[in-house]
Amino acid sequence: MTDIIEITPVSGPVRGIVRPPGSKSLTNRALIVAAIAGGRSVLTGALDSRDTQVMIDSLLRLGIDVELADEQTRLTVSGGGGRIPAESAELWLENSGTSIRFLTALCALGCGRYRLDGNERMRERPIGDLVRTLNALGAEIACEQAGDCPPVSVTANGLVGGMAQVQGSISSQYLSAVLMAAPCARSPVRVVVDGTLVSRPYVDMTLAVMREFGGEVCEELPGVFDVRPQSYEAREFAIEPDASAASYFFAAAAITQGTVRVEGLSRQATQGDIRFVDVLANMGCEVQWEADAVTVTGRPLQGVDVDMNAISDTAQTLAAVAPFAKGPTRIRNVAHMRHKETDRVHAVVTELRRLGLQADEFEDGMAIIPGDLRPATIQTYDDHRMAMSFALVGLKQPGIRIADPGCTTKTYPRFFDDLRQLCEGTA
Repeated sequence: MTDIIEITPVSGPVRGIVRPPGSKSLTNRALIVAAIAGGRSVLTGALDSRDTQVMIDSLLRLGIDVELADEQTRLTVSGGGGRIPAESAELWLENSGTSIRFLTALCALGCGRYRLDGNERMRERPIGDLVRTLNALGAEIACEQAGDCPPVSVTANGLVGGMAQVQGSISSQYLSAVLMAAPCARSPVRVVVDGTLVSRPYVDMTLAVMREFGGEVCEELPGVFDVRPQSYEAREFAIEPDASAASYFFAAAAITQGTVRVEGLSRQATQGDIRFVDVLANMGCEVQWEADAVTVTGRPLQGVDVDMNAISDTAQTLAAVAPFAKGPTRIRNVAHMRHKETDRVHAVVTELRRLGLQADEFEDGMAIIPGDLRPATIQTYDDHRMAMSFALVGLKQPGIRIADPGCTTKTYPRFFDDLRQLCEGTA
């Protein structure tokens, strides 16, 4: 892919049917739980992307066999039955926050020494809160540099268990990582969330995956999770299409006043990001729910004031829709977005201003005032969601160029092909 790609505006409403690739969040959770389970699990509909590739590579380095078939969408995982076969490993996670957090907890179940590292941005992303939680449960883990950031060194002899607190305000992935490993501790584990838990739907997703593999978690009080020692059971697990990726196609319908049907998702989807369509409905779009599909039809849009804490991975998508609404849009309660692949709050506001819009940055979010747009080359900050969301602006505004479009390989390698096919009416 070229270093810059220019988006071709559409001549009318976008109409088509799309099935996004498998959910990254579900794929990486299922890989971790299947690696811990005893026996051979089969994951179907899995995502093939850089984030899942680095996860699979790391599992192989840890001695967990993963067989790939059907263009890497069918994964057969030979679980270790709660053990890590390798006694040492060097793991390279690039900028996959999900992978390094989940694998740090997984390595704590081993018996040996493991080191986890990533690229320059990864070395700026804090992981100390997770390390402290795991250490309170009997692990021996340390961050090698200042600021509680990777590289991470794990000297493992299994998790003892007990009670620990986990910080909830930076990332729900800390809690998810601990919960997935907790069944293999030698004694019961109680995890108490300290502060407000961000992105709660992702924790619910983790609990759902654990249940599918036979893992039980008790939450009698909100934010207090009890896990007894138990074993996961190998099984076949079907992975849903990625709801975060689907948000771009729903947004294309909204921006162009077209109609887009996304197959494989429903109101009952495991992924909380399906609720992005409710935001579009509040802006004026029509939404049709089916048993295995969701259709969005665009209508004249009104700005909204919305708390996106639970669905923050779609906040950038909304920021791309907002310029085409009547009236301002305010996105609230997403301060944790600053700790993602880039500081997403600052990056979004910077690029909206590059487009000629008035956009105001707040500690917990942003406000966007619609106005006249101008051509621009959008900087993407090595963040896949910056590239995919701002590409949508180019469906209406000529002269929108996306720098480093290849960053979408992190979660959606075929994004620009699928968007083009949809806009050409061939999807």
